[in-house]
Amino acid sequence: MALETVGRPSGRKPSKMQAFRIWDVNQKTFYLRNNQLVAGYLQGPNVNLEEKIDVVPIEPHALFLGIHGGKMCLSCVKSGDETRLQLEAVNITDLSKNRKQDKRFAFVRSDSGPTTSFESAACPGWFLCTAMEADQPVSLTNMPDKGVMVTKFYFQEDE
Repeated sequence: MALETVGRPSGRKPSKMQAFRIWDVNQKTFYLRNNQLVAGYLQGPNVNLEEKIDVVPIEPHALFLGIHGGKMCLSCVKSGDETRLQLEAVNITDLSKNRKQDKRFAFVRSDSGPTTSFESAACPGWFLCTAMEADQPVSLTNMPDKGVMVTKFYFQEDE
């Protein structure tokens, strides 16, 4: 019996992607509307619209976040005085924690009891958030304790 070894190009270890369910403490789930990630209450046949979050861990508490099988990734982008969350068409498994240009895709996960918050690695002090109202875009806030936006999420590996 012959043994074959398969070399990995560039010696990079492939990152393992896992799917997670995410919903905020007000029970709003993420879904895509007009190519924008929004949070709302999905019921009946619409529950199938829920977006699973694809995760690739890069350090003990840092990770890349994506949707659509990791083909669209969440990123924190600064332009002028504005800091915003956007979806970018990049493959999550092609990102590297060692490349400076990939830092905008990294988020630091902080667990507090049953909930989790996500802080941008590229824009410290900016947290993934949802609006109090339903069907509003998922975004970023730099005022996580003001109670205007929801920054605490339930984050559970998809079965």
